[in-house]
Amino acid sequence: MTPAWRHLPRALRLETSSPWTPKTCPSLSRAFWRSVTKLGLHTKPRMPPCDFTPERYQSMPYSRVLEVYREHLSPELVYFPEPLLLHQGHMQWLFDHEGNRYLDFFSGIVTVSVGHCHPKVNAVAQKQLGRLWHTSALFFHPPIHEYAEKLSALLPDPLKVIFLVNSGSEANDLAMLMARAHSKNTDIISFRGAYHGCSPYTIGLSNVGQFKMTLPGAVGCQSTMCPDVFRGPWGGSHCRDSPVQTIRKCSCAPDCCHAEDQYIEQFKDTLSTCVGKSIAGFFAEPIQGVNGFVQYPKGFLKEAFQLVRERGGVCIADEVQTGFGRLGSHFWGFQTHGVLPDIVTMAKGIGNGFPMAAVVTTPEIAKSLAKCVLHFNTFGGNPMACAIGSAVLEVIKEEKLQENSQEVGTYLLLKLAKLQDEFEIIGDVRGKGLMIGIEMVKDKTSRQPLPREEVSQIHEDCRQMGLIVGRGGLFSQTFRIAPSLCITKPEADFAVDVFRAAVTQHMERRAK
Repeated sequence: MTPAWRHLPRALRLETSSPWTPKTCPSLSRAFWRSVTKLGLHTKPRMPPCDFTPERYQSMPYSRVLEVYREHLSPELVYFPEPLLLHQGHMQWLFDHEGNRYLDFFSGIVTVSVGHCHPKVNAVAQKQLGRLWHTSALFFHPPIHEYAEKLSALLPDPLKVIFLVNSGSEANDLAMLMARAHSKNTDIISFRGAYHGCSPYTIGLSNVGQFKMTLPGAVGCQSTMCPDVFRGPWGGSHCRDSPVQTIRKCSCAPDCCHAEDQYIEQFKDTLSTCVGKSIAGFFAEPIQGVNGFVQYPKGFLKEAFQLVRERGGVCIADEVQTGFGRLGSHFWGFQTHGVLPDIVTMAKGIGNGFPMAAVVTTPEIAKSLAKCVLHFNTFGGNPMACAIGSAVLEVIKEEKLQENSQEVGTYLLLKLAKLQDEFEIIGDVRGKGLMIGIEMVKDKTSRQPLPREEVSQIHEDCRQMGLIVGRGGLFSQTFRIAPSLCITKPEADFAVDVFRAAVTQHMERRAK
């Protein structure tokens, strides 16, 4: 039987009395813990146990991996000064090439919904792999019909026509085409800070600076002010559908929101000045993803959808990050706003990491698309994807993962919110279910973003202690927390302890 200490990350193993001596590791060394002790952190967060032992890594040496990356792979955003070389995953855990264990609180950019290599999903995938990989949409195969029946049952009428594709960008591409084909208009509105993909078409909808091109982009895409009640010009203490509100104060009555009224006026201004009298549509993430899990004031989307429809446009809910029970209270993010979209796009958690996405719409809009173009997708809805998609839906239901997201997510959110009172540089804690943002600031009065290099130090310290979190926001100032829906309260406690230790270490380092 593998001893319990074997499952602790290397840095944490140094606490044990075991005679086992870890190999020297620059990123998880005794020097790191000595520096922590010098800075006044006398207790090291202890990682919860894990009954899984990873296989021994036997592939390329790390140095060769770096060479191949520099010489042959496209340059992309990579986390950490010394990028992680991940080898194996099990549920909420990741293991690197040296056997270090990490609690994954970003789930492959909000993608691994039910856990890395979930046993049931793995078994279904292996069974289908031995039966039929691919046919194309020219032929019937049972997995696609079984999946369509299961997915459609989870969506309200009249959202019953499903188009299966391979990625979120591809899904939003198709949704843009649907909106224009149905409305016979061109202009589409999206929020500043929105991310809807980086294909040549959807990049026009994505309004995050680093994804914008200096080359000509998509035509007919217009941005509007993001109703961000923390960083935006208006916000108060009752705006969000969340257990945690902003530090900003207001005198609004419970049934009205001054911030929502002001942001709607900005939306009306966009409709009056930036688009034609008739528009094609409006894209909105129920909670913004790449922009740092930004929430809008309650009631905003309901009123915005009405204004869009008055202009002949359709309303698109981008559920790529928010769908499949992640928000806890509802299966779909749009349901938390009390709205019914005309088109819903989904990806990421739909396949637990397998390339899969979908667009769901009404029969009427589907007919409009068919009159305009013959839609065909070689790999969309392939037998492997559909079998895995069905297994994911079954696991979410059987293991009550939506309910777990609500319970553990709220527990985690409230514990993280207490850190706001401890640290001046934690400006905002927000979110719903297991989609939580922690926005770092220079100080709570100015709400100016904490410099990127300081956020990076905290990010790296979390990694050193065995916790992986994401980054987001226009200035990369927000930590994004979105673990697989299977996490437990002890793991949430560990994550909070690590984050507190990392911020404390940073504040003491700053003081020196």
